Amino acid sequence: MKKMTLTLLMITVPLASIISPCSSAEPVERTDISIQQASQYSVSVSHAKREIALELSRQYTRVLPVLQSNINQYNLAMDADLVFRSSGSDTKTLRQSELAIREAKGLYTHTKPKINTVRSGSQAPSLVQFRLADASMLSDWQQGESPLFAFEPDGDDKQWANIEAYDVEGNIHLLDVYQLPQRPVIVIGLDKQQAMREGLAVMRDTLALSTHSASQIKRAKHQVSAFTAADQPISTTVIKQISVKDDEEPWISGKAEIYGIVTGVNPSRDEPVLDIIEMPYLDYSGTEYYPNQIVIHWERYRWAAADLVLMEHDDGTNYKDLATALVSIAERVLLQYPDPEVQGYAIIATITNEILNALPDAWFTNNDDFVDVYYTLQEGETYTNHYGAGGNARAFFAPLVIQSR
Repeated sequence: MKKMTLTLLMITVPLASIISPCSSAEPVERTDISIQQASQYSVSVSHAKREIALELSRQYTRVLPVLQSNINQYNLAMDADLVFRSSGSDTKTLRQSELAIREAKGLYTHTKPKINTVRSGSQAPSLVQFRLADASMLSDWQQGESPLFAFEPDGDDKQWANIEAYDVEGNIHLLDVYQLPQRPVIVIGLDKQQAMREGLAVMRDTLALSTHSASQIKRAKHQVSAFTAADQPISTTVIKQISVKDDEEPWISGKAEIYGIVTGVNPSRDEPVLDIIEMPYLDYSGTEYYPNQIVIHWERYRWAAADLVLMEHDDGTNYKDLATALVSIAERVLLQYPDPEVQGYAIIATITNEILNALPDAWFTNNDDFVDVYYTLQEGETYTNHYGAGGNARAFFAPLVIQSR
């Protein structure tokens, strides 16, 4: 199991300086990212993986000793670049394909350089992994049964007809989407934790490029400094326990990579606050997890209530577009309410619902799957065996006040 985390990974979206002074209330609309634009991302990622699958089938005999020395019952995946380099194989196709994947997902193609340096950053970490699809395949594969090389198709996984795979001779095989194959399968996939970590960094940078971003950052730093100086206790809500019935993943997608979107309104200004929470421990459906993870910092919200949307990351996510969509949706919702105090925290549910409405056809291609949503989590309240609105997630939320030192 992955290491538990106590860290809240947040992205704040201050919108006052993004909204034009000439703006007026208008109906909430879908984001400007079209389905056609989104499908280009998915096709590009899928095509890049296909190229890697074919390359792996060609070089399989050479890389087999490396794979079998590193893949075992405790670790079913290995970094693709390391596999090729350790076996002396040509990495050109892999590197070109990974570059295409990074561009399709809106990720950086190089690590960012340090401040005050002129040179560009170094090559970005590898994203592509070779993963045995299931531990039950390990024995047959280790004993010499020839595997298939598969990858996630493009588009919405609910619409997949089959899984495309290749054998060592380059012949194509079509596999069932939900029935685990009897033959060993090596999946060409992404390190989802690494992809999400980099994606969140891209989102922060994208939001920081908004109009008057420098003043926003300066103001945020001033608020943090003032808060620290006040040396006051911090009011939070933590997830003590959580499980999901269905993580929405076909077998080829492997472990789920679930994250949360907390929606609320800024306490001092009429602006939405959207916090993105990484939940790297929540891997499998039907399993109880005990993360003790902070999910809400109540000082950040105008009312003592917030919503929590649980989503599952898929490979088609373009993080630059995700950040743009979040800003657009939240901005348009709040513009409908000249006096937020009249509606109170009912506005939060409106923001949440518009985010959910945008998910299927505006943000993604292999859509980040909606897992469940918790409406109106309140400060200081304990929720035991609390189901989300969809009945898919069950969690134990508890208040936690962190005292000053």
